[in-house]
Order: sequence, then structure tokens, then C-alpha cells
Amino acid sequence: MARFKAAAIQMRSGTEPGANIETLRRLVGEAADAGATYVQTPEMTGMIQKDRARLFEQLKPETEDDVVAAGRELAKRHAVHLHIGSTAIALGDGKVANRAFVFAPDGSITARYDKIHMFDVDLDNGESWRESAVYRPGEASCLVDLPFARIGLAVCYDIRFPHLFRDLALAGADVLTAPAAFTRQTGEAHWHVLQRARAIENGAYVISAAQGGLHEDGRETYGHSLIIDPWGRVIAEADHDEPAVIVAEIDTADVAAARAKIPNLKNARGYANAAATDLAEQRQTA
Repeated sequence: MARFKAAAIQMRSGTEPGANIETLRRLVGEAADAGATYVQTPEMTGMIQKDRARLFEQLKPETEDDVVAAGRELAKRHAVHLHIGSTAIALGDGKVANRAFVFAPDGSITARYDKIHMFDVDLDNGESWRESAVYRPGEASCLVDLPFARIGLAVCYDIRFPHLFRDLALAGADVLTAPAAFTRQTGEAHWHVLQRARAIENGAYVISAAQGGLHEDGRETYGHSLIIDPWGRVIAEADHDEPAVIVAEIDTADVAAARAKIPNLKNARGYANAAATDLAEQRQTA
């Protein structure tokens, strides 16, 4: 069991990585000054750019990426575990990874996670997104053991796929994460309930740093970065869409307590999948 301070950084990343990195430096410094030893940034920390041609002009492979270099530097400078929620990484084959990184206080990379679920949706008022047209989906979940907690990594749209978070919890995650760039439309409808649901059903903390506000490329994100305890209570929130830092104390004993009260991870049972059985029968008689 351990206690530590966690911070979630809310940003409004623009189209120029250099400017976003300067904001990152300032806000990570604020989080460290507040006593945080784990600091998380939102999805697409390095750049939010919906123009595909302009995006590809600025993309770099991981070994040359400026956000990765800044992450190493900032983790070491402030002696924190820095979780870059994600940034776009060139893969060299016309595709891009939406990749998260966790940096140790010595600047080394302790974990990488490529977002698995692609945001391919058609919303009201003509808002449409096809993330799979640019990004290659990840193929593996990711856990990272920090000195004070086991952290499960996810990104944004992953939050709508509860089996991913259940698998991370069953593998021992004390803290689940879903740093995001939620659209304002979906955020107003679903952000809080999805974050709280993942915390409640897994008896885990959920920490989700967010993008917020009207971005340079014209998209609008919801903000409202959250830290939620294993009982589903919001213990810290940026209750707006402006850049900010929120901090909360995490006590992993609360995870054990919540799972002891409602041991649904242990109580889960296997069952026959009626839908799959019906489908198999239909195919046999067709």
C-alpha cells in the first residue's frame, strides 16, 4: 500500500509542437511544485492538427520527436514519473501511432502504449471523425509498475470499451488512465459517467487529463480533467476547459478497501454466450 500525489494537466494544444512543449514545461513545473510525483498530460499533447498534410509535415519518429525529448528532460528535472497521455509518432509507412509514454525520474522510458480503439464516428451537426484513416491502432494493453502503484494505460476513446479496463484491473492495476481529447459534444453527454463507471466497476482510481477549449485547427474539446477514487467519487476536477493543473492524493489502500466491499472482480463467472450460440446455429441451418 502506498500514498502519493498525482497531477493531471489540462491543455489546449495547438498546431505547433514547439509552443505546446513550452506550455508542457510550465504546467509540469506547476504540478511538481504542488508535490506531485506522478504527472499525466492529455491525449495529443504535442500537436492537435486535423489537416492531414500539415500533420505529416511535422511528424517525426520516436527517436527524433521533440515531445519525447522534452518528456525525458522534464521527468529528470523534476524527479517525477511523467505520463505523456499521447503524442503522434511517425511510423515510417504512411501511418501514425497515437502513442503514450511513461518516463521515469531518470528520464528513461518505462512504458509505451499505442491507442487501440480508433475514433471513427459520425455525430450530430455533421461532426465526423475517422481516426483510422491516419492512425494505426495498437494491438496490446499496457501496465506499468511504478514504485507506488501499478498503472493501466489507455487513451480517450478506449474509455468506451470496459473489457480493456477490466483486464487491466484483473492484472492488478490500482490506477486506470484515459487521457483524452474528448469532443465537446461527447464530453457534455458522457465524459463524467464513463470515467466514474470505469472506476466503480473496477474498484480503481481513474486519472484522465484532458484537452479543452477551441483549438487552432477548429476542433473543440471538453476539458474537465478528472481524478476519481475507487468508490466513484470525483476527488479533483478542472471544472472548465482552460489550461490547468489538478492534484489529488492517491492511497492504494482505498483500492483494496473498495474491492473488499464489492468483490466483483472475484465474483465474475463464466457463461455461455447466447448470441454467439444463436449465430452458430443459424449458420448450421442456413
